[in-house]
Amino acid sequence: MIPAPFTLRRTADWDALPALLEDALPLGGGQSLMPLLALRLAEPAALVPLRDLPGLSEIAERDGALWIGAGVTHARIEDGIGPVPLREWLSLVASGIAYRPVRNLGTLGGSLALHDPASDWPVALLALGASAVLRQGDMRRVLLVEKFCTGAFATALQPGEVIEAVTIPIPATGTRFGWCKLAPAPGAFAEALAGVLHAPGAAPRIAVASPAGARLMPEAPPPDDPHLARLRDVAIRRAGA
Repeated sequence: MIPAPFTLRRTADWDALPALLEDALPLGGGQSLMPLLALRLAEPAALVPLRDLPGLSEIAERDGALWIGAGVTHARIEDGIGPVPLREWLSLVASGIAYRPVRNLGTLGGSLALHDPASDWPVALLALGASAVLRQGDMRRVLLVEKFCTGAFATALQPGEVIEAVTIPIPATGTRFGWCKLAPAPGAFAEALAGVLHAPGAAPRIAVASPAGARLMPEAPPPDDPHLARLRDVAIRRAGA
């Protein structure tokens, strides 16, 4: 199908962005939004590309955390960013997302903002104890990912607000990470996802995908949910937890 008509509004000014978004949708990498437009499941009056905003492609280490701009692509993460071992963990997650052409355009911030229950980054970031840096004009607020993801395709973003960056605590020496993704074929949407972060002297931090989106999971899964139990156990074994 052909998308419904829309206009593009461009800006490189953070202060001008909230007004432009009053009756428009933000556009990151577009790898999730464009199919929705083509099927007319979304018919915005306007789109506001975010790529021209300063800082969205920045990667830096700040105050014991890795700062990743929301516009950083999956491919860039796959190729390696940040210190070891976080670099290997992030690359592992990124390399399993769709196909390389999609990873060349899709962005970390776009994936988190959409919060598709089948997407990889919300689960991985939740397991890693990450936070989302939200920006509206010159105002910022920081939310842990477990507070940011409020439900399937739902987040704590306010009108006129976008994700500026994601911050991930740099792990202590000896910390291990396990990742388990079940999909019917390479590049296909996940049927199940689980991530485990195991820091020395701490209980494993377990995140799983659910119909309601990414969520933290207690050490013992519900007794009537053997599928989650198996998935959790695989991820824990991979983390050496």
